[in-house]
Amino acid sequence: MTDIPYSKETIAKVGDIEIVYDTFGDPSAPPLLLIMGLGSQMILWEDAFCKALASQGYWVIRFDNRDVGLSTKLYDAGIPDILALTMGLAVEVPYTLSDMASDAVGLLDALNIDSAHVVGASMGGMIAQTMAINYPDRIRTLTSIMSSTGNPDLPQPKPEVASILITTPPSDRDEYIEYELQLWRILNGPKFPPDEDYVRKRSAIAYDRSYYPQGTGRQFAAILASGSRREALKKLKTPTLVIHGDADPLVPVEGGRDTAEAIPGANLLIIEGMGHGIPVQVAPRIVEAIVRHAASHS
Repeated sequence: MTDIPYSKETIAKVGDIEIVYDTFGDPSAPPLLLIMGLGSQMILWEDAFCKALASQGYWVIRFDNRDVGLSTKLYDAGIPDILALTMGLAVEVPYTLSDMASDAVGLLDALNIDSAHVVGASMGGMIAQTMAINYPDRIRTLTSIMSSTGNPDLPQPKPEVASILITTPPSDRDEYIEYELQLWRILNGPKFPPDEDYVRKRSAIAYDRSYYPQGTGRQFAAILASGSRREALKKLKTPTLVIHGDADPLVPVEGGRDTAEAIPGANLLIIEGMGHGIPVQVAPRIVEAIVRHAASHS
């Protein structure tokens, strides 16, 4: 897969936002858009994962959401009252998941793409779901990975992962790398422990590329302010695949089940032992499932 065409990071102007993206594969192939999760840069979609999808005949596009990575950061927006949002109080937020979905559609516009297969992980799954609700004609298929409907009655994150996620990552580079390692030990779960040397290297690259935890707070506020999508998802006609791990400590597996139950005709793939991440041992199976789903609804 070393001969997979690759485009270097490029800036797309989407309204008042600049979105940084790159691509893998042949631009004439069916487009497949990858949307990453809370506070995570597009490079968390591993190069090998993107190349594997591209090798199956797709033009793979990954990008930094607003407020993370190299895309526009809303420096002057402040961070909303997260506690008030968790209590269900009305709080003004800089943007919602609908705005982030519009960013993704704007990127498709900039690339002259009428419609794409859309794959979202965690918050990215929520954004992808919102795209399907608001822009159904722009999505050929939807794949929602380790995500949820926003249903407030679903189980909450496990205390051990919630406590570390509400802690601002250290600004010191070495401390940040160790913080990330501690986080991924919890997120991956016992069946698929992370390769610690690799996580350290990946975290160092992410830190050097863009350290900006303030954006994570605003993205989290966008999730909370957007509420439940469950009723809207019941009206979807988009072919949908839901993938979830049964050992997910951040978005428990009930979130995946609820998503699949809400969307008519959705297929559900539960992966035993998978936590909140795509471990290298599981990645080929997820790539195969995405490709099979996309191909069956070309």
